[in-house]
Amino acid sequence: MRTKYTSLQIGIHWLVFLLIIVAYCAMEINMIHVSCGISILVLMVTRLLVRLKFRAPPIQPKPKAMVTGMSHLGHLVVYLLFIALPLIGIVMMYNRGSDWFAFGMVMPHAAESNFDLVDVLKEWHETLANLGYFVIGLHAVAALMHHYFWKDNTLLRMMPKKRS
Repeated sequence: MRTKYTSLQIGIHWLVFLLIIVAYCAMEINMIHVSCGISILVLMVTRLLVRLKFRAPPIQPKPKAMVTGMSHLGHLVVYLLFIALPLIGIVMMYNRGSDWFAFGMVMPHAAESNFDLVDVLKEWHETLANLGYFVIGLHAVAALMHHYFWKDNTLLRMMPKKRS
């Protein structure tokens, strides 16, 4: 029985983490922000599909049911947030009706702008992005609680393997 996530899952987790940092830092540098967002979307969907194929390794010692339930809820929020945020951003950029760029390429856009929709989507995008700070912090605190307070292997399951 595995005691850690697969190398692919660990790699995607930490790559998404780095891309989220870059996306938050590059909010004013549009092409970088958008490119990171699209990358996060692709990686989060990939991560979800990989998660369906490779179940999470068991937490040892087994936590209380309430802790497990909160963990599942927290992961659901992380997945929903970091899939919804880029989707909203893409739909927002598309509906501006003008050229926008990702990965150095011009991306498709609507023939006519819909700034009413763009304004609503921008509000949602900003609100969810601000919520993201809280969610990321809570995720990190929960991992540290598992490691230092409950003394289980939750944090260690997602750490990259040490080289020999």
